[in-house]
Amino acid sequence: MKPTALVVDDEPDICELLSMTLARMDIATRTCTDITSAKKILTDVAPDLCLTDMRLPDGDGLEVVDWLQHEAPTTPVAVITAHGSVETAVKALKLGAFDFVSKPLDLNDLRKLVTAALKLKGTNVPRNASSDRLIGQSRTMTALRSMIAKVARSQAPVHISGESGTGKELVARMIHESGPRGDGPFVAINCGAIPTELMESEFFGHKKGSFTGAVSDKIGLVQTAEGGTLFLDEVADLPLSMQVKLLRVIQEKTIRPVGDNSEHPVDVRILSATHRDLAGLVEHGNFREDLFYRINVIELKVPALRERGDDIMLLAHSFLSRNVAEGDGSMPTMTPEAQRALLNYRFPGNVRELENILERASTLCANNVIDVGDIQLRRTTDKEVPEVSAPEIAKKAAAQPGSESLGSQLEDIERDAIIKALEQTRYNKTKAAKLLGISFRALRYRIKKLEIE
Repeated sequence: MKPTALVVDDEPDICELLSMTLARMDIATRTCTDITSAKKILTDVAPDLCLTDMRLPDGDGLEVVDWLQHEAPTTPVAVITAHGSVETAVKALKLGAFDFVSKPLDLNDLRKLVTAALKLKGTNVPRNASSDRLIGQSRTMTALRSMIAKVARSQAPVHISGESGTGKELVARMIHESGPRGDGPFVAINCGAIPTELMESEFFGHKKGSFTGAVSDKIGLVQTAEGGTLFLDEVADLPLSMQVKLLRVIQEKTIRPVGDNSEHPVDVRILSATHRDLAGLVEHGNFREDLFYRINVIELKVPALRERGDDIMLLAHSFLSRNVAEGDGSMPTMTPEAQRALLNYRFPGNVRELENILERASTLCANNVIDVGDIQLRRTTDKEVPEVSAPEIAKKAAAQPGSESLGSQLEDIERDAIIKALEQTRYNKTKAAKLLGISFRALRYRIKKLEIE
């Protein structure tokens, strides 16, 4: 049976062009000119795909997108936007649109969009190697799986945040494998591992002779992800010069290899991740605001292991079982004391740390029983600097002996807290401000006011 598509647009020329293009793809097309008619058709027919313009006689195309999310969530919807209307496209993606295409229409891009969208109609997230490794029954993990299932159906850029070791790349692979690009390549780039001087060549490739050492043409990592997903790990480590170039790739969907005079179209979905606070980096001028809003259309937060309760023991059992499967012997058991120690530990290294702890413990334990001494939990050496609030400062000052004025005592206590925070963070003002619970600007002002060198 032929797949069907609904085109919602009040311009006859656009409707005719889309109908002809879809007909060549063996897709039956229905058209309408307003939101009211669109809702009626969508209720009666349930097409495999909906394409809607943003400006319609009786409202906004975003209304169609929002309505479909509630009334027909399995029907992918793409929006047709005016050229350069980035804000509108981002709004549509956040509401749940599968993708967008800009006017004037590029028929090649349109065909790719339609082909990908038809793979989604009525499908559920399949089980795969990634989903099997995303272990946990806690409420936070259940919510995370639900969000992964939702964003996997979209082409919107997703930013995955979370502490080091929580499994951000695993989440990215699950989004890729569960979506319409699952058959394409998944290319992961650690943005902090590439030297700055080689970054442009690694990302976009180069032409022979474009610089010393370029003895042949080279395809960049972005192009190797064609038709699939590009995962930018530790995206916060990108230098500002590369941030500009990446923004152009996302907006124009083209790249220019080093030494090339022409641009090449690319079709990749962008996923990114970092353990750092991107919004804070934007505020302090270390990350471009326009790029932040383009890669952070949808944000997924991967919870820290200490927030996942009994998932710790589920993960422990999984890791020990896997170690046995990869080696010899039977699976070790854990004493109640060892289990309690794991459940009470803060896990600054999260799931990665748990995996390393158990691998070491299963090697060192005696009689195949893991006890507290075998897991060797490390002690946290850095003490958190508490937030210095006005009531706390006043309380401490009141307890200080001597004849100094209250103002001087307050300044001394504040100066000591700031110096301690700066020393602990090796004089990184951004991190020190975070430890103190104040803004970067407030810290900078107080350092100047208190004449701290």
